[in-house]
Amino acid sequence: MISWKALQAFLVLTLMAGQTVAASHHKLRHAHAKHALGHAPEKRLARRASCKAPTSSLVASSTTVVSSTTHTTTSTSTTSTHTTATSTSTKKAASTPAGNSGSTSGSTSGSSSGSSSGSSSGSSSSSSITSVKAAAGFTPNGNKAGTSSGDAFSSLEAHIGWWYDWTPNPAWNGAPIPVPMLWGGGSADSTDSSRLAAFKKITAAPQYMLGFEEPDCPSGGGSAGMSVADGVQIWEQYIAPFQAKGTKLGSPSMCKQTAETWLKQFSEQIKTDWDFTAVHINKNSMTGVQADLDHYASYGKPMWVTEFACVDDSTGFVPCTDQGEINNFINQIVDLFESDGRVAAYAYSNGEGLGNVWPMTTSGGALTPSGNTYIAAISKYH
Repeated sequence: MISWKALQAFLVLTLMAGQTVAASHHKLRHAHAKHALGHAPEKRLARRASCKAPTSSLVASSTTVVSSTTHTTTSTSTTSTHTTATSTSTKKAASTPAGNSGSTSGSTSGSSSGSSSGSSSGSSSSSSITSVKAAAGFTPNGNKAGTSSGDAFSSLEAHIGWWYDWTPNPAWNGAPIPVPMLWGGGSADSTDSSRLAAFKKITAAPQYMLGFEEPDCPSGGGSAGMSVADGVQIWEQYIAPFQAKGTKLGSPSMCKQTAETWLKQFSEQIKTDWDFTAVHINKNSMTGVQADLDHYASYGKPMWVTEFACVDDSTGFVPCTDQGEINNFINQIVDLFESDGRVAAYAYSNGEGLGNVWPMTTSGGALTPSGNTYIAAISKYH
């Protein structure tokens, strides 16, 4: 028989061995976690140095999910027979991103007509924000489709609800709503300066207004290049007063996509919140597009995708050149925007630096195959 003292000694040794194994496992697990969490931010910091090399969607989504666990949601969704979602909160707390929203929208299309889309947003991961409704009144003319220039306006006019051309006074007349914009702070170049001067002359409050053009990247390459402090001051001085007159304000748009930090800091310092979030998407897959949408939906507002283009941003900024790939991208992204209830408006990017195949028009103003594909894609809906 085993003596009581021997049994006690055996139990003590067994307990000590178990604690040693547990401590070793705990140490290894935390060492692995430190490596896993530290790797992605290092890549993001390296890529933030250049607007032309935004973080890939996979890196962005792996880091933003971590922060979502500490965020308190400010919007809720309700499911009924018709599957609709509540309108978004305008509290300042909603302006701090919680990361990947990973939502299934199942909400209304966001048009002023209030028709139900009942479609999935395309993501199934969990998050603090389940759905953001593009509330009635945030979709110009009840038509999400638009364009980011006046190019091919006569061909697009019957199919778009809105348009803008980066100026305070878009000039074309017609049914699509022209949306003025304050491009920058007036110091990037002479064009920026003249745009600020023209903006100061606006007297009638427009229905919608857009904030700065990519202030998070250096000026000189199509970006406004503004400090957060300057952005806050100019926003409050020139843009914010229009909100009290009934204008719906769009946030500044970011060039760094999901790698942005400028807008988060801006949201924490302004006194006058924006009404909808302006988003730029430069991706070549719907997985990347969805990651961008999920990131900006975390600000808790309806989204306007004010520029989208087919670009490989995995290692730099490489515009797509294959017409078949571009056509497929256009058709897929239009379908995604139309079915995602968080998106209230979207616009084809027809700016510079997008290669020779993506632009909607030729130098002579004629529609390109890409332009014709966009018109065909939006014509299914409008």
